[in-house]
Amino acid sequence: MDVSGKALQGQWLSQGVSSAAAPASSSPAPENGQGLYECPMCHLVCTEYPVIQEHVELHLEECSFLERNLSDLELAKHLQHEEDRQRREAAARQEREDFQKLQQQYGLDGSGGYKQQSLKNMEKEVAWGRMQPSEYHKRKAGMMESLAFGIDDGKTKTSDNSSIPCIPKIQSLIEDAWREGFDPQGASHFNSKLQGTKAWIGACEIYSLLTSFRLKCQIIDFHQSTGPSGTHPRLFEWVLNYYSSDKEGCAKVVCTSKPPIYLQHQGHSRTIIGIEERKNRTLCLLIFDPGCPSQEMQKLLKGIDGNSLRLLRRFVGSLKHKQYQLVSTDDVLSEEEKMARRQASQCFTAQRIP
Repeated sequence: MDVSGKALQGQWLSQGVSSAAAPASSSPAPENGQGLYECPMCHLVCTEYPVIQEHVELHLEECSFLERNLSDLELAKHLQHEEDRQRREAAARQEREDFQKLQQQYGLDGSGGYKQQSLKNMEKEVAWGRMQPSEYHKRKAGMMESLAFGIDDGKTKTSDNSSIPCIPKIQSLIEDAWREGFDPQGASHFNSKLQGTKAWIGACEIYSLLTSFRLKCQIIDFHQSTGPSGTHPRLFEWVLNYYSSDKEGCAKVVCTSKPPIYLQHQGHSRTIIGIEERKNRTLCLLIFDPGCPSQEMQKLLKGIDGNSLRLLRRFVGSLKHKQYQLVSTDDVLSEEEKMARRQASQCFTAQRIP
């Protein structure tokens, strides 16, 4: 038994067991006079050597199994970590690309504003032989003068309208409103600078501009479709109520004192100047669209008739953008009301419909 015990001890040691089975001296000897063997791993006492040997081998197999599983687990963790890292890098790269696209889309990529674009276009005309250098310098001097004094040179509006500031002047006035404290989040988004950029002017910027002139404004957000096929009938109904609030009598054509409405959607802004209600109760907005050719808009200065109205009409089916925002003006603010609205613009809110 001693030899067998030594052999068993050597076998366990060769397999990484720190201690061998030994006679359990503290345990009483069995009646048949056989020795006692104790498992070095769980301290189980047994009188049969083959039994204790099989028992210990089960321990060793279990340890080997756990080691293999731990190795597989570590590998799985490593692969998962690598997959997560690649996913984060891809997401960050996509976010940077999307941000750059947004900067380009909203004119925040530093590619230049009205002045830079005009100069670049005139330089191309000179390079192609369509403009003499002397004419280039003459036009450049005139443009710089108009920008300095805020006089529109006819490039940013339809000629012969009333005195409307040019786009660079409007940009400057919005910057003035930001300096007063209106919409600090919006100002931060544009780095407090619009002049010299192609940045889009949106509903919040128009609200800040008009409120800085003590005009009572509100932003109405039609943030989702309210009709079939992505249409916005609730928007048309709102405009009808807006222009009908001071309607008198039952005349076919009614001129109200209500100011025009600023209409904003993704990539474009327009001006609602009225609304038509047909005999079949369908509605049609009357819209000034800067995308319309200037020569066509100039025809409206001579008078509006049935034919010219075709340029202005927009039916429900033609406004299918995901979201629209309106800025309406209906009163004048006191100085105290202006200060309160300036404070409220620290966190912009809009009336959401629906």
